[in-house]
Amino acid sequence: MEIKVYYEDTDCGGVVYYANYLRYFERARTQFLSDRKVSLAGLQKIGIIFTVVDATIHYKSPAFYGDTLEVNTLIEGVKGSSFTVHYTIRRKGDDVLLVTGSTRMACVNRDIKPIRMPEEVRSALTSGLPKRKI
Repeated sequence: MEIKVYYEDTDCGGVVYYANYLRYFERARTQFLSDRKVSLAGLQKIGIIFTVVDATIHYKSPAFYGDTLEVNTLIEGVKGSSFTVHYTIRRKGDDVLLVTGSTRMACVNRDIKPIRMPEEVRSALTSGLPKRKI
């Protein structure tokens, strides 16, 4: 997914503020799920929520005001009630690697207790996706 860097995304030097990359991860993950017909709003209505239980981020190079970023996602480790999403963010145009990271997501109920992920969600996450070796 592409993300345009706006002035509001940057610090006083025109560099993307470090915490905003987590927002970009969130947008890309939400779009990834939406593209696979997983409705987070629909799941929430029936009491199924996905929450971040772990996040890592590695900064490689800065992004700047006016850049267009390409965020890629890869799903891994789909289990009974969790999965991991890996992210890479590159600057469009010169393909410079800016950020890598991951989030581990847990499927929980309204009381924030872990529950088994619905099979249709698990299938959407794993269907046709490349396998990654660690």
